[in-house]
Amino acid sequence: MRVLIIGGTGLISTGITRELIEAGHEVVCFTRGETDASVPDSVTFLSGDRNDRGALEHAARTVDPDCVVDMVCFTPEQAATAVDVFAGDIDQYVFCSTVDVYRRPLESNPATETAPRESDVDADPVSEYAANKAAAEDVFFDAHAALGTEDGFAATIIRPWSTYGEGGPVLHTFGTGTYYVDRIRRGKPIVVHGDGTSLWGPCHRDDVARSFVAAVGNERTYGEAYHVTSEEVISWNQYHRRVASALDAPEPELVYVPTDRLRAALPDRTNMLVDHFQFSTVFDNAKARRDLEFEYTIGFEEGIRRTVADLEARDAVDPWDSGIDDAVVDAWRAAGDEFVASVRALEG
Repeated sequence: MRVLIIGGTGLISTGITRELIEAGHEVVCFTRGETDASVPDSVTFLSGDRNDRGALEHAARTVDPDCVVDMVCFTPEQAATAVDVFAGDIDQYVFCSTVDVYRRPLESNPATETAPRESDVDADPVSEYAANKAAAEDVFFDAHAALGTEDGFAATIIRPWSTYGEGGPVLHTFGTGTYYVDRIRRGKPIVVHGDGTSLWGPCHRDDVARSFVAAVGNERTYGEAYHVTSEEVISWNQYHRRVASALDAPEPELVYVPTDRLRAALPDRTNMLVDHFQFSTVFDNAKARRDLEFEYTIGFEEGIRRTVADLEARDAVDPWDSGIDDAVVDAWRAAGDEFVASVRALEG
């Protein structure tokens, strides 16, 4: 098939581009041309901004794709434009959504694809990002229901979770700062939100990418949504210890700070924590295993070794003291000592 990827050079989409070529598809990437990526020479690139309708229409005319894989749609307005531009002229539209569309905390774990989403409930969204992704899904689902395969708009929705790998960072309580890798290696204290028992599930981008490719031209996926997430769900305590193990680093010293205190003290550094990390979530991949032959093949420690090796090759690991983690650790320990002394004084 002739596949147009809107994006194509990001963390997941680089893997998708490679896998599509390996599967024998013809691939064109529509990008702004701002990010380099290591992809096969047979990939064609078109430069443009997906927010420029004229540029998107030019890409549609030039490529005349059978399938569009949209990796950079973040709003219902962008989704509506895509439907207007491509409906009637393609066989399938694959939208990269996210498990963040689900209302948090989840009603039950593991969540299936029918769990309540942000657009299904009358309440303030957990995040604007989540609300917009859910609303974009609705645009594509509505287009599929109205047009379907006969009129050229069969929609497939794929919802990854925490995807990592070569080209990306290693996440931690304060987000994406690569100094975390150096702290782990040097045995420096690691700030952990809460008590470290909330659950997280990273999935390597190559496993995620293969599922996107398996969806292309797969009629079983038309009108459906799929989780493509980790099957190695671990606590944040396990997460940090496995990163250390993968890097042959010392057992990490974990310093626990309540999430609400971190948010109050560092509002500009805790957006990912509040929107994502604080929630325990587990997602059921059974549907993807059935229709997309999804397999979790890259264990977390192996994936971390590969990710860090890539960071080092790009000289992208910042020094351990680039953040303010030590100041946070010192302040929290001092506060804890003061609390203990104050309570003991009450008893005395």
